[in-house]
Amino acid sequence: MTSDWPGVQLHVVTGKGGTGKSTVAASLALALADEGRDVLLCEVEGRQGIARMFDVDPLPYEERRLATGLAREGGRAGTVHALHVDPEAALLEYLAMYYRLGRAGRALDRFGVVEFATTIAPGVRDVLLTGKVYEAVERNSRNKGAIRYDAVVLDAPPTGRIVQFLNVSNELAGLAKVGPIRSQADTMMTLFRSPRTAVHLVTVLEEMPVQETTDGIAELRAVDLPVGGVVVNLVRPQELGADQLASADADTVARDLTTAGVGLSPGLVEGLVRTGHEAAERRALEDRQRRLVAALDVPTYELPRLTQGGDLAALYELAALLRTQGMA
Repeated sequence: MTSDWPGVQLHVVTGKGGTGKSTVAASLALALADEGRDVLLCEVEGRQGIARMFDVDPLPYEERRLATGLAREGGRAGTVHALHVDPEAALLEYLAMYYRLGRAGRALDRFGVVEFATTIAPGVRDVLLTGKVYEAVERNSRNKGAIRYDAVVLDAPPTGRIVQFLNVSNELAGLAKVGPIRSQADTMMTLFRSPRTAVHLVTVLEEMPVQETTDGIAELRAVDLPVGGVVVNLVRPQELGADQLASADADTVARDLTTAGVGLSPGLVEGLVRTGHEAAERRALEDRQRRLVAALDVPTYELPRLTQGGDLAALYELAALLRTQGMA
């Protein structure tokens, strides 16, 4: 498959809480590595979700190699590194790189000035978090010896906060009209609004997540942030058609059970019929939401609800599905 996003270097993954956006971000990073790319997977919410998914110790504020992609025949396997971005550590690194305040910066940290600065001004905090992601994409001589990545995948804040998080220049308008932090924010916006960035949204086939995805796309477009694709996650299996589920009646179920040699215990037929009708209602709801997702007119991808949970093998399986659907 040809990738839908050949020129994208920064993949931002957001979604309503509970939709599995972190799992999708990790799977996308592996899918890109399967294509022979060296990828940095970043998280900024302080939950150490990457460490849990890859079953490793909590990540420090440094880039750690986590996995290798499954190379195609005759191709090169890429790598996945991970970074847990901490705002205080990002500020100290920023001071050391751009102002050469190595020891002085650490002294500020001991006095609690760093925590004060990142707490009293949330806009500054977001500049620091996104600034580290920007630096990972735009590696230069200031960060000597750092790995140059082919792609960066950001496990971003939820949909309701993604515009505020990425639109750092606007968020700083009331805090800093000039100066180095404002200049850095404006520079970062040139990347975030460019074709080199794509903001992907994760949803499930339920009313609230789909509506939040719809609203999120409108909000991103309103501030000229590039909308990527929509990943429909945790899709339920569909062994039976909707008509089969809706038309199941007690006589048909009883006859089929008898044919299969299953004894008809009290309440069994009634329970199966009720379960079938509930599944039919659920299927109708999902079909309505799927049509709404299709109407968003962006590339869409579907990932199934896996029975074995979210271990590393599951991530590789989801990565293969994203790759075959053209997301990587």
